[in-house]
Amino acid sequence: MAPSSGSVHPARYLAVFAVLMAAVYALVFFTGDKSPTPKLGIDLQGGTRVTLTARTPDGSQPSQDSLKQAQQIIETRVNGLGVSGSEVVIDADNLVITVPGDDSSQARSLGQTARLFIRPVLTAAQPAAGQPAAGQSAPGQQAPAEGTPAPAAGEQAPVGESVPQGRPFPAQEPSAVDPVPAAPATGDQGSPDAPAAVTPTEVSEADQAANQITEAKALRQSEDPQVQQAALATIDCNAPDPLQGNDDPALPLVACSTDGTSVYVLGPSIIDGQQIDDATSGFNSQQSRHEVSLSFDSEGSNTWAKFTGANIGKQAAFTLDSKVVSAPQIQGATPAGSATSITGQFTAQSASELANTLKYGSLPLSFASSEAETVSATLGLASLEAGLIAGAIGLVLVLLYCLVYYRALGLLTALSLVLAGLMVYGILVLLGRWINFTLDLAGIAGLIIGIGMTADSFVVFFERIKDEIREGRSFRSAVPRGWARARKTVLSGNAVSFIAAAVLYALAVGQVRGFAFTLGLTTILDVVVVFLVTWPLVYLCTKSKFWSKPGVNGLGAVAEVAQERKRAAARTTSSTVSADASTKGA
Repeated sequence: MAPSSGSVHPARYLAVFAVLMAAVYALVFFTGDKSPTPKLGIDLQGGTRVTLTARTPDGSQPSQDSLKQAQQIIETRVNGLGVSGSEVVIDADNLVITVPGDDSSQARSLGQTARLFIRPVLTAAQPAAGQPAAGQSAPGQQAPAEGTPAPAAGEQAPVGESVPQGRPFPAQEPSAVDPVPAAPATGDQGSPDAPAAVTPTEVSEADQAANQITEAKALRQSEDPQVQQAALATIDCNAPDPLQGNDDPALPLVACSTDGTSVYVLGPSIIDGQQIDDATSGFNSQQSRHEVSLSFDSEGSNTWAKFTGANIGKQAAFTLDSKVVSAPQIQGATPAGSATSITGQFTAQSASELANTLKYGSLPLSFASSEAETVSATLGLASLEAGLIAGAIGLVLVLLYCLVYYRALGLLTALSLVLAGLMVYGILVLLGRWINFTLDLAGIAGLIIGIGMTADSFVVFFERIKDEIREGRSFRSAVPRGWARARKTVLSGNAVSFIAAAVLYALAVGQVRGFAFTLGLTTILDVVVVFLVTWPLVYLCTKSKFWSKPGVNGLGAVAEVAQERKRAAARTTSSTVSADASTKGA
């Protein structure tokens, strides 16, 4: 049923769109970095490439299956950050991550091992005298269990940055000519069990790394309390950690806090990071700090509930890649099914990155960042300008055709497309700030196709108006009737397009996801513009004598067809009446 003229309020629709447009650009110019430009992808602006070298506990060559699994997890992390346009490829035994822009921290953070374990704290102390601390104690840390030296909440280092790692030996990294030092003596140096010093010419770098891991495990993961105390007294929190991502969760662990201000003796793991069901970051307004909230699966949640209930007043350490992120005191039992938090001196960015890393799983391998470099745009500004010029020419041709074919209605088409383009642009700028969305050529292709579909919606509406006029209705009555019939077709067509874009986004990876994302975005905005702009403007034209003229609105030819049909129908009716009269006279 066509809407009645009294039920239509076009000014309200236009006002709603104006409010939406004002809100978008208010966010663009008055929030965030206030830069009114969208983020560009690797193919348009270049980026940073980080090479991650895989490490295995025994120094052996990583399997292709484990590398592919690590690639999939990192790609999932990329998708968790939004459609960022990052690339993750396997190169021999390495993973190469490329992200848009010149900030390498994001690429490094994607390659974090993120092996999270929750361990009970057995002993906590300050670093040994003479070892410089890497930071200060975090303010607001809860008091530890009675009789335990106060541990400091580890300040969360930016994910992906090189941070001090606990390592008791050697005090300095071996050079290319110095022999690899052996572990500190725990018995007779000449005993058969004592590792002998070897030179780099006798073992490969992989063997050296494996030896360091083995030596670190022997000291820092010993079940002997005396060895644990020795490791606690000698651990260097400022040296690189060979155990990073390689500790055995079934054994105790001597570890540093992330800021190097505290060292701990920890018991075997009670919960594995694989049991994390979800991880989110947020700001705790009551305690004025950022934190990461974790929820576990059913098994992990039950374990955590039992542990907290049996260890009230004691500490539990959240260890990430063999370092203590936080060691809060348990003040009460956490019910099964409830979330728990990791606290520390997080920033909003570091908390978000940590939550994303934990949410999407631990990597099957440990990686070291061996190289970071800036790469130039693969296409360059010339290709971008050529594409934009081609798109502009096509848009101008479409508008000229609409002006010739639809006259005044063509002007409404042009205005609607311009408004749709402005809305899309503002939203792309905001998405670049909020979810790191980057616009590449694939995304631009999705935008062009989406805007073309918007023009199709206008054509459907206008052709429905023509159909009504062909049936003999006036322009004023044809518009609401045509809209009542056209909107169902517009909604159906856009629903199909949006479903296709959603399926493509869910199944695709890389730049294809960017294409699907922008296609889905413009499909939604097509519905918004047609309903809030095009339809109200055309309805307002029916109230104007000027715009209602067939010569102005481009409907003159259709009106002539309608008049011809009326004349033909009148002639047919007249002939029928004459024939009936003749029959009666006969």
